[in-house]
Amino acid sequence: MPVETVRLHLARYGRAESVVVLDGSSATVELAAQAIGVENARIAKTISVYDQDEGRAILVVVAGDARLAGGPFKRRFGHKPRMVRPEDVEQLTGHAPGGVCPFANPEGTEVWLDESLRRFDDVWPAAGDARSAIRLTLGELEQFSGAKGWVDVTNGWRLSGV
Repeated sequence: MPVETVRLHLARYGRAESVVVLDGSSATVELAAQAIGVENARIAKTISVYDQDEGRAILVVVAGDARLAGGPFKRRFGHKPRMVRPEDVEQLTGHAPGGVCPFANPEGTEVWLDESLRRFDDVWPAAGDARSAIRLTLGELEQFSGAKGWVDVTNGWRLSGV
């Protein structure tokens, strides 16, 4: 039902029918990019990190070629990033591993967008399970996710000299 929950969420914006159900798994950046036919970097992966009390998740949406950087994350959020354990993912995000997305999350879940995404006009986040995605502009992603703002907490994606 997670895809249907995401569709209900996206219906508020008139985009429920834009969810694409893929023939194969999109559980990893590589699989999603291959299934959709885009470069890995255009996959907007949602990284699930425990908030300080472990009772909530912080979701950081980053470009597919970016890696979470501990130092910048700690400076921004006040604690080291600790990835949500697989057994806690569904409870804290509303979605099973491989389908975590920035939509239709439990109340209190914070969604943040990383600067690594700003290179693109549009990106492809998951849409509730490991076989779904949706193409969104950055403005749509920000609006539909209810993002609290933009952060710069990744590395590995910047071109040298930039």
